[in-house]
Amino acid sequence: MDFTGPMRAADWQHQNGYDIRFEWGAAGTVALAAEAPVVVVIDVLRFTTAVEAAVERGAVVYPCRWHDPSAKAFARSRGAVLADDSDPSGPSLSPLSLCRLSPGDAVVLPSPNGSTCAALAEEAQASVVASCLRNASAVAAWLDNSPRPVAVIACGERWPDGSLRPCVEDLLGAGALISHLHGSRSPEAESAAAVWAAAVDHDVAAMLRASGSGRELRARGHADDVDYAGEVGVSTVVPILVDGRFVGAHAVSDPT
Repeated sequence: MDFTGPMRAADWQHQNGYDIRFEWGAAGTVALAAEAPVVVVIDVLRFTTAVEAAVERGAVVYPCRWHDPSAKAFARSRGAVLADDSDPSGPSLSPLSLCRLSPGDAVVLPSPNGSTCAALAEEAQASVVASCLRNASAVAAWLDNSPRPVAVIACGERWPDGSLRPCVEDLLGAGALISHLHGSRSPEAESAAAVWAAAVDHDVAAMLRASGSGRELRARGHADDVDYAGEVGVSTVVPILVDGRFVGAHAVSDPT
């Protein structure tokens, strides 16, 4: 890319000129989805890992923004169960709770970060895919036949004041995906891939357990979720957002 001439604001904001682009959070989703036909959302702990767990078992997931007052009515209208973190006997944001689902089950899954980014990308009329450490290589292989550019979004976490907290697990998840994607990479995407290249020979699961997000979940009794999310390359499912719900890749033939 030639940096010697004048550059419009959109060029830097959208990382124009590159096939593979990378950004953080809701604002990054809005910026990249404006120019990218395909957006991959990554929220390793725990939204996209939970979506992977459900879709792998033949269930469908309706993403829902956190504390949405219409969530119960929406779930009823879709014949779905509303995931509830306060009920340990039913589906929740815990991936392991969704491992109990059966083919044809439907879940409305609220999430403060991943579902918001997915909704924003869908509103921008992009095709939306959910990736995590478990299925990153499968998602990358499926994306080989997708149009470019591809926008990779690390959804991130939140500080107590509500601001974005970039987190190591989503950076690793983005890097794992980007490292398998073909095409030119923006400097942002190249940096994420470099982080993954430095981490891949180490114990990624241990890194997740020791991370801030991992420690938070372990303290809340979700150590098994962290371990599940840290299993790299064990899943072949590719969850795609179709008509407002995540389904398996076999349900559609093309991401557009």
